[in-house]
Amino acid sequence: MKLDTLCVQAGYEPKNGEPRVLPIAQSTTFVYETADALGKLFDLEADGFFYTRLANPTVDAVEKKIAALEGGVGAMMTSAGQAASLISVTNIAKAGDHVIASAAIYGGTFNLFNKTLRDLGIDFDFVSPTISADDLNVLFKPNTKAVFIETVTNPSLDVVDIEMFAKVAHAHKVPLIVDNTFATPINCRPFEWGADIVVHSTSKYMDGHAVALGGVIVDSGNFDWTQGDYPMLTTPDESYHGVTYTEAFGKAAYIVKCRAHLMRDLGSQASPQNAFLLNIGLETLHLRMPRHCSNAQAAAEFLEKHPKVEWVNYPGLPSNKYYEIAKKYMPNGTCGVISVGIKGGKEGAARFMEGLKIAKIVTHVADARTCVLHPASTTHRQLTDQQLLDAGIAPNMIRLSVGIEDPEDIIADLAGALEQV
Repeated sequence: MKLDTLCVQAGYEPKNGEPRVLPIAQSTTFVYETADALGKLFDLEADGFFYTRLANPTVDAVEKKIAALEGGVGAMMTSAGQAASLISVTNIAKAGDHVIASAAIYGGTFNLFNKTLRDLGIDFDFVSPTISADDLNVLFKPNTKAVFIETVTNPSLDVVDIEMFAKVAHAHKVPLIVDNTFATPINCRPFEWGADIVVHSTSKYMDGHAVALGGVIVDSGNFDWTQGDYPMLTTPDESYHGVTYTEAFGKAAYIVKCRAHLMRDLGSQASPQNAFLLNIGLETLHLRMPRHCSNAQAAAEFLEKHPKVEWVNYPGLPSNKYYEIAKKYMPNGTCGVISVGIKGGKEGAARFMEGLKIAKIVTHVADARTCVLHPASTTHRQLTDQQLLDAGIAPNMIRLSVGIEDPEDIIADLAGALEQV
């Protein structure tokens, strides 16, 4: 089935007399007739549901849908995108290990890596999203366990060369993890360009309506963990009676360990209710993304010509430095997010935001409603001045998330707000 059909049909196949719409299995636990049957689930010898922290029928159906959309062998939903990023790395890296990450990533992810995971003993090198293959190559160490990038960076909107990062990582027998939140699998499928693991904040375009927090990790099944240094996957796990994930689960070893080990211990599972709401959003993802992109294109073209706008960064503009590489990876459009620099510095940016009527100032991005945010004073507030520059965030930068309203109304709102600058 094509992506449009997968958005609607994948993951849940009702049988005779069952609900047409994916039902909410709002239960923490599930019944079994024998102790032996339940015991096999605990030993990873059988599939099934026994406790919602590890698996739930509603959540499972949505995981299967997202795995199908990305083209992976399996997926695991989490309570938020932050949890997905956390588990994607700690599933294969521990104290004493090293990870290479793009410096231009979501501020929350940067802090997760640079503060929390550093405190837990994992070392990070942060690199420019436009780093050359030669410069990237020299950063690998014997203890490097992963490379982490975003397809379209939040909020600087750099477009990363996925294929290059994948080739260099693989030359060192290291997987590439890609946050595909902004592009979604409708506009970019990183596995087709060599990525090994994909993560999403499903709270954004996948949900599409700002109603349910969530995250997801998708495993391509393509990386050969036995060829690298990944003892957590290739040696016995004593907490599961000595199971070796690569031997027992083959291509799904990584995603099974995510669930069996880290979800078991961290408990950051998505709720059945939020999975149900996410599924409703996914059913229209293929319809909403083209509208987000066309609306953002119109808004970017308007802003680029306005005298009170210092600069506009949107990969769909022919003047944008990422225009060609965006066409390679995302020929149907990138996303609905625009970075724009308003004249007058931080004060000018504030007056612009406060003059908007349709667009609202919110700590969110990528849903049906147009919204704005000043990243330097909000999502990236904890970063130093140098870290802000490394992440491509200027003091006058506004992150404009263009919704699916009428484009003429959106542009009129922008024009009215710019008159206040």
